[in-house]
Amino acid sequence: MYAIVTTGSKQYKVAKGDVIDVEKLDANEGDTVELDVLMCGGDKTVADPKELKGKKVKAKVLRNYRGKKVTVFKFHKRKRYQRTRGHRQSMTALEIVALP
Repeated sequence: MYAIVTTGSKQYKVAKGDVIDVEKLDANEGDTVELDVLMCGGDKTVADPKELKGKKVKAKVLRNYRGKKVTVFKFHKRKRYQRTRGHRQSMTALEIVALP
């Protein structure tokens, strides 16, 4: 069985026991968070919002960390314009504990 959940304006396909990396959530390590369900699948696929109303996926926060560095380079040819910046996104690792 699997579910499609949403967090941080992104959608993830998860199953019980999966570990996913999402944008930083306001939760400490060891906390349990609930994610909104958009669709459930398995023997029978359910995508009706009326049936899924109130259903949540429970996930345990494993750790908060910063992702890999991404280099942003801006360049205008023949104008002597070059800018280099780096960015690291704050992330949260979640382990899926229970599906609806």
